[in-house]
Amino acid sequence: MRAATIHRVTNETTVDVSIDLDGTGLSEVSTGVGFFDHMIASLARHSLIDLLITAKGDTSVDGHHVVEDTAIAIGSAIDQALGDRAGITRFGCAIVPLDEALARCVIDLSGRGGAWCTGEPEGMAWARIGGDGTPYAGSMTAHVVGSMATAARMTVHMTCLAGRDPHHIVEAQFKALARALRQAVEPDPRVAGVPSTKGTL
Repeated sequence: MRAATIHRVTNETTVDVSIDLDGTGLSEVSTGVGFFDHMIASLARHSLIDLLITAKGDTSVDGHHVVEDTAIAIGSAIDQALGDRAGITRFGCAIVPLDEALARCVIDLSGRGGAWCTGEPEGMAWARIGGDGTPYAGSMTAHVVGSMATAARMTVHMTCLAGRDPHHIVEAQFKALARALRQAVEPDPRVAGVPSTKGTL
């Protein structure tokens, strides 16, 4: 099974993540940041990766630490579940709309962590998304993608191609990430060993 469990503890947060890359998109998510929970559930659903996540932290300050540490734990779980990355498709690309918003995500499970997030409207930096409880800062999506990419040792290019409503923009971004990740982690029956001329990822 391509599965992993991560337990991450800092002075600010405690995060538990269980992941199954060959799941059906099931999720149970509780981080204390409602909109982020919704986005992670969407990530699971559209990537077909099962995710069980419990995170607690200093949300009385804001949602930054718990969101960041959850992203790191998810990335670490992806890396662990991939093992030596033999037989995977490796690359994934998706363009996903949500009404007026349009996001593109390109992934390479390269073994090298890095993320480049571009195209968001300037106002995203100040957007606060969510109902009751701790809001999700619009500026956090690039941080989530970067933290996840570093921990998962994958290259990610996330581009906001269009959008006005912050909720729509972030949701399109997470869905594009999910669909690209679904392609990249998928086993390719024609691939023998690691999909790299170097022989390792």
